[in-house]
Amino acid sequence: MSERVHHPDADATADDQTPLETLERARERFKQAESRVEAHGGGAVTDAAEAYRNATELLESYVDRATGTGRENFKAYVELEGKFDSLVTNLPDDLKGREAFDDALEAIDKRRLSESDFERAHDALEPAAQYAELLDERETAREAVDDARTSAAKRLRELDDEIADRERLLELATADLDAPVEALREPIEAYNDAIETAFEAFRLEASAREVFSLVERSRWYPFVPYEQPPTELADYVQDDPAGEYTIPELLEYANYSHSKLSHYVESADELKRRVATQQTYLDGIDAEPLTISWPPGEAGVLRRKIREIRPFVARVADEDVVAQLRSLRRLTTDPEFDYDRLQTAAQAVVQLTPDERKRLADGQIADELEALRDEREAIEDALEVDDPI
Repeated sequence: MSERVHHPDADATADDQTPLETLERARERFKQAESRVEAHGGGAVTDAAEAYRNATELLESYVDRATGTGRENFKAYVELEGKFDSLVTNLPDDLKGREAFDDALEAIDKRRLSESDFERAHDALEPAAQYAELLDERETAREAVDDARTSAAKRLRELDDEIADRERLLELATADLDAPVEALREPIEAYNDAIETAFEAFRLEASAREVFSLVERSRWYPFVPYEQPPTELADYVQDDPAGEYTIPELLEYANYSHSKLSHYVESADELKRRVATQQTYLDGIDAEPLTISWPPGEAGVLRRKIREIRPFVARVADEDVVAQLRSLRRLTTDPEFDYDRLQTAAQAVVQLTPDERKRLADGQIADELEALRDEREAIEDALEVDDPI
């Protein structure tokens, strides 16, 4: 019987290993598999494995056709014996496991074959199977290395996110949680209330075409994230006279009967087809993209946000609301206001959970960050090693 290959991972589960440990074990497994192949002669193992596979493939391709007593069965048997004899005759005398092939040929050297004869032929080839198993194990080990490298690379990306998270927490740890964040929250809330009120009035007064023009313009401004309308709806609002109605009017008309709607638009069917199917989108056009989130971003981010939304605010609101927006921008540059201190404190109050505050206080976050950085460095070093392809 052949020597069965046992690899070092057989008694360990993947769940017990880190990606780095898995990669190291996979490399060790491949190293051992390669050593076993070389110990048996390297190229000689390949030759013996190829001969074994050819022989077993030949047997398997004829087992159904060459057994039995019919004419076709006998014809298939003659073909098998001729091909198998040719295969064995052409094998080198010094081929590893050479005698196994002679024994297999002897097992099928009879005038009539049964399935048991094929089983005896397979059994006779068993001493040569170890060479195919050696190559199979080496290939499986090679694939395990590739898979482990992929997992390690994935873990590396996860580590970048986890490290960034711990670094963010440590930055928030410096926040002054007693800072008067209301001084920043109140003007932001006042502006948000004002722009929401102004935008609602704008929706009630401006035509759908005018609102869509505002939305379409926002595509060039990353800090004004309006969702663009579906093409068919945009074309309808732009080209059809119904686009002169306000969005609330269009939504109301979409629920009218055809006969009643015909008094307001040229084509009741067209309005229902274009508007009634897009009520969710139309209802969703509001002031949110023009508001300032809480907690706000860093000073530079907020200034960029305000610079981009200001022209839009000016189109839907009066000068008082625009003035509130300008006042918010001035807060980011006023040294006496200390925007950075209040913004960091606001971020900390909102983002830090009680557990995170506890872990920051006892130094766990700092320890976690150090461990994560060490793990990242180790994986980076491991991935720099060239592995077999």
